[in-house]
Amino acid sequence: MISTKNISLLPDRKSLETICKAISVLDAIMCQEWQYRYYSYQSEWDTNEQCFQMRNGSGDEMHILFREDGCAINGFAHEYEQHDKAKLTANLPAIFDDFIFGEPVASIGTTFCLWTTELKNWQVGQIEDFDDHSEEMLNILDGQPQTYLDWATDYFEESYNESGIPFDTVSKIYLGQILTKEMVLSIVEEIEDWEQLESDLKEISYPYDFN
Repeated sequence: MISTKNISLLPDRKSLETICKAISVLDAIMCQEWQYRYYSYQSEWDTNEQCFQMRNGSGDEMHILFREDGCAINGFAHEYEQHDKAKLTANLPAIFDDFIFGEPVASIGTTFCLWTTELKNWQVGQIEDFDDHSEEMLNILDGQPQTYLDWATDYFEESYNESGIPFDTVSKIYLGQILTKEMVLSIVEEIEDWEQLESDLKEISYPYDFN
């Protein structure tokens, strides 16, 4: 399982970006109300920066910053003791300072932090022998469609078709294939607002063709 103590299992940052977009698209299909989604993605977070966000509605959050020159992950588990952030971010490259020490991350908090300025080669600061809740947040990023499908089947309950969430459609979205109405309607019986979904897909920067 992926965690701060097992960072070698994290995908490279380009693959990670694809995964984050995929699960954000799937969340947008099953939940059109943004505030109730678990995963979301902003492709224009800031100049030349994109950001993935996880919110569980109970106080746990994870933000992943994507830049051309690197990627940084900040996780916060509200039930866990916050340790010295200076240690958690020891040797953090300066290009991530605004993200990790600026808003909204500064107000949210930090219980774990990872980063890379290369394609892979993930780094962590000084971690101690305590549970930072990273495994529970990071495991969804393993790149396996079944991992998301298992989670979403439980989390969204009756928001999808009675026949279940089709593995084939989830797999296609994980591969970044163009989203069609047929793919959407294989997951949910209907979409109340197609324009809203299009807006969400544009925000994520995910390709679609609803013609």
